[in-house]
Amino acid sequence: MVNRRELNNYCHDYLNVVAFEDYGPNGLQVEGVENINKIVSGVSANLALIERAIDEKADAIFVHHGIFWKNEGQTITGSKRRKVSLLLSHNINLFGYHLPLDAHPEIGNNVQLGKRLGIQNMTPVSDSLIWQGELNTNLSDFSALIEERLGRTPQVFGKKSEKIQRIAWCTGAAQGFITDAIELSVDLYLSGEVSEQTPAAAEENNMTFISAGHHATERLGIQALCSHLSETFQMQHQYIDVENSV
Repeated sequence: MVNRRELNNYCHDYLNVVAFEDYGPNGLQVEGVENINKIVSGVSANLALIERAIDEKADAIFVHHGIFWKNEGQTITGSKRRKVSLLLSHNINLFGYHLPLDAHPEIGNNVQLGKRLGIQNMTPVSDSLIWQGELNTNLSDFSALIEERLGRTPQVFGKKSEKIQRIAWCTGAAQGFITDAIELSVDLYLSGEVSEQTPAAAEENNMTFISAGHHATERLGIQALCSHLSETFQMQHQYIDVENSV
């Protein structure tokens, strides 16, 4: 069991929250019970996750995508009202960590995905959220590995030559960082989503681009964070996956 404030302060320091200018608040987003014994984790603070957390009698929910975003309206209406109301009425804390969770060198989405896919010599790229590393594989085998490890068939664009040695990647909606990957002269850039212009950028720069799913590539960091917190503070932890095909 841990006090809510102590847990919030610990995560703030552990994830180096102050280093990021983000699209929404990182940390405690909705205040609940003071002492926390059981936490539930999930990718996004959607209604289905909150309802499952209530069923599991959780004291806190940890997510990568929280409820509040800078580019959204500032009123609590509709589904947002329903979610906030459920959290408050059941006294459940909601913690959200976005970019700090992507970038963390131990439990972050990027490093965890790299480990899951067997990428070697992983290093973060300076002044960017993307990572780079090495593989000794071919495109067919690597695509099959992604499908096996992430549970979805990846979309493959651009160069189709088989040999893959140098890779760059960034989870979620980081397809725009393909320009950074081009500068690194890698064989393949992997992200979660794909935009209309991304296939052409890959093709025109003799690179392979893989879209492996926003949700699928960002399931690992929140699990790793909460496993760490569970061990550190002797709390129960349960990961709940709410299926999302994007």
